[in-house]
Amino acid sequence: MKTLYGIQYLRAFAAFAIVVFHAVERNGDHFSIGAGGIDVFFVVSGFILWVKSDRRPVTPQVFLLERLRRIGPSYWLVTAIMVAGAVAGLFPNLRLTNSHVLGSLFFIPMHSPSNGEIWPVLVQGWTLNLQVFFYVLFAGALFLPRRWRLLFLTVVFGGFFTVGLMVQPASAALFTYTRPIILEFLGGVFLGELWLRRWIAGTSLGLACVGASLAGFATIFMLGASFDESLCGPLAMALVYGMVSLETDGSIGRVPLLTYLGDASYSIYLWHTLAISLVIEIARTTGMSPTLTILAAIVAGTVLGAVAYEAVEKPLRRLLSAKPFRRNALARRPS
Repeated sequence: MKTLYGIQYLRAFAAFAIVVFHAVERNGDHFSIGAGGIDVFFVVSGFILWVKSDRRPVTPQVFLLERLRRIGPSYWLVTAIMVAGAVAGLFPNLRLTNSHVLGSLFFIPMHSPSNGEIWPVLVQGWTLNLQVFFYVLFAGALFLPRRWRLLFLTVVFGGFFTVGLMVQPASAALFTYTRPIILEFLGGVFLGELWLRRWIAGTSLGLACVGASLAGFATIFMLGASFDESLCGPLAMALVYGMVSLETDGSIGRVPLLTYLGDASYSIYLWHTLAISLVIEIARTTGMSPTLTILAAIVAGTVLGAVAYEAVEKPLRRLLSAKPFRRNALARRPS
């Protein structure tokens, strides 16, 4: 799939917004607008996977294997660091149980023994639980002919969403899978289909979509309103639609730094909280000012993510793309 620079820039900004959100939050303040980066990530995920599946057909098994290779190794490594740190007493507020650790490793939503929230050991991994849920449903769609896949995903996602509206699931997993936020993946899929059909806006309407989205996020923040899926989902969809429209119209070029940060966004997302925690501890012992602490935490979180991208994610990708792995995957692809 040809690189869409607008999508890369959205991934970069979404990751950075989340870093800022956590840096400010850990310092005792609020930057709730940063949480909107999650909504953008989910819409982008649906868009990318739908377009890629159309351009490069694969079997459901190969699709799931490729997705697991993409998100699993780095996540498992950071989770292992968190577990080791908790055992060593570095994270005194992190309580561990065997079942919760295993659930975290296998992307199963469970209540955390630390605070009762439906969080894995690595807190931001809650989004990966939803990502894997999306991957499984998407793999199910790949069993069907191309013309039935969009309908299948619409019915299944709509079914889970309806269950969430009708009942209050007691199960942590079912509660997670019926949250309205799952519809953001479906929204991204619909945008991908629009893009494939070239049903896109021109420059003016594309700019209007981007501007309306950013204005909407800013308004929510300024009014102190709740950042929930019913507001952020449509705004994220408008942002993605506007960006891909502008790119198709030739209005977006390559910016190397943003492109790189988009590539590194997954590692930044996984690793940034470790750096932020370290900066916060240093600030407490040195009396660093809140403003300087936040700035240092943002820089440290972003830099650690970039380092992890170079030192961990890319080498793991190369290793898992070696001939034995690639040969097994190709053997499973449809002829």
